[in-house]
This record gives sequence, structure tokens and C-alpha cells, in this order.
Amino acid sequence: MLVVDDDPTVAEVVTGYLRRAGYTVESVADGPAALARAGVIRPDLVVLDLMLPGLDGLEVCRRLRAAGPVPVIMLTARGDEDDRIAGLELGADDYVTKPFSPRELVLRVTSVLRRAAAAGAAAAAGAGAAEAGAAEARLTGAGITLDPATHRAAKGGRELALTVREFDLLAHFLRHPGQAHGREELMREVWGWDFGDLSTVTVHVRRLRAKVEEDPGRPKLIQTVWGVGYRFEPGEVTAT
Repeated sequence: MLVVDDDPTVAEVVTGYLRRAGYTVESVADGPAALARAGVIRPDLVVLDLMLPGLDGLEVCRRLRAAGPVPVIMLTARGDEDDRIAGLELGADDYVTKPFSPRELVLRVTSVLRRAAAAGAAAAAGAGAAEAGAAEARLTGAGITLDPATHRAAKGGRELALTVREFDLLAHFLRHPGQAHGREELMREVWGWDFGDLSTVTVHVRRLRAKVEEDPGRPKLIQTVWGVGYRFEPGEVTAT
């Protein structure tokens, strides 16, 4: 695991808590060092401050996500809502606002790693099932095919480049077509959290719309239910 923060006190506290939780952790203090070290150690997760010398956290996140699907948790100042949203739109899995509870950060890290591990295990299981001539049921609706076993999704035959959270969110929608879901419910059922900033859900829904809707500005599949949350209307969903 890699912690990237130019504040020595924050880096020391975060690193210490994560190590006590059983994780192997390295720490660097600037953007270029983060990219260089990530290329060497291939971390399972990056805890990334937004305000960094050399390259800011958003650019580091962009380059990390371009290189591979490493989970990223961003550390942001409380008032930097635009930066938090930008980070999520670049593919960050979560963010924690400063000042924060180190224990909460450890919980967020554990949650993100659990989701990433489940996705990897599902893909491996799917590959083994395919070799054995069996496959886990796939979900299909509105031209979308989602395979939980291989952790792949496609629309109209074109594979969708989804983050772990986006895949889980789409799977949840496909499993519950026509149902209205509140953001609190989605955070609990998809993220596995009973706490957190609900704008995380809003941003991920927007990112998912951009990938599955014909016109994301006028969504037909993922509809807003005013005062409630969202409803997925794909027509008939089948499992094959």
C-alpha cells in the first residue's frame, strides 16, 4: 500500500494506523515520487492527498488510473468539494476529508480492498468456470450484458470500462429493475457503508450514466426519482 502526503505528520499517522491494522505500507511526499514508486511496488491501494508538490493529486490519480485499476482513496480539505468530485470522476474509489479520524480511514481502506478483492476473485472464478464448461448467470437488459463471474460488462457488444464501484452499482440496478433506491440505501448496499458523504453516490451515478446512456444529459435507463433517489428502467432483465 502507498500513502502519498507532503505533510510528515499526516503521513506518519496514516502509515502508523494502517500498519497496526496489518497492512504493509510505504510513504512518499510528492506526485512524481508517487508515480515512480507505484510503478515499482504495484500497490494494492493508494491513499492520495490532493495538494501535492510536483504534480497535484488529481493528475497523479489520472495517471495511476491510466496505468491500471489500482484503488485510490483521496485525502481532501473540507471545503474542496469541486476537487473531491473531480477525483471521483477520475476514478477514485473514495475520499476522506481533513481533518479525519484515522480509524475511519482504516475502515474505508478495508472496505475498498474488500470490494477489489471480491472483484478479482469473481473474475478468477469465472475463468475457472469457463474452463470447466460452466458459467455463473449473466444479467442482460437494455442491450447491457453483465457477467458477475468474469466481472465484465458490455453494451451493444462494446465492453464497458467500469471501475469496481461502477460495476457493483450497475449490477445492483440490474438485479432490482424498476425499483426506486435512495442514496442512503445505495451507499449501504453497494458500498457497504452506514456512513459517508452521499455525493459519492451522486458522482458514481453520473459516471455510470456517461457509460451506459445514449444521452447522459437525458437519461432513460438510470432515472432520477425526485425526493427519493434513482430507478433503473432497462425493460426486461434476464439471467442466462
